[in-house]
Amino acid sequence: MDVDFEDASLKRLEADPRFTAGYEAAIVKAFRKRLQLIRAAPDERVFYAMKSLHYEKLRGDRDGQCSMRLNDQWRLLLRLQQTEDGKTVVIISIIDYH
Repeated sequence: MDVDFEDASLKRLEADPRFTAGYEAAIVKAFRKRLQLIRAAPDERVFYAMKSLHYEKLRGDRDGQCSMRLNDQWRLLLRLQQTEDGKTVVIISIIDYH
């Protein structure tokens, strides 16, 4: 799937190995691994199939957004956007879930 970013610092976090954006090294590593997984996935069914991701569609004030686990505390917030070429994953933020 294609990936786009709402926040330029998250795009830099993926591309620049020295940039941490204030996150711990383990979170940065998990973020980069999730982006590799997202880019390799043909569609979001892969995310549901991998139970360890805890992929879920959100409700309420986050309706239309989804999240997947980076670790026990942090989650990757994203949304799926339909494009001419299929779906694009738009990375919104990394949030502290607790």
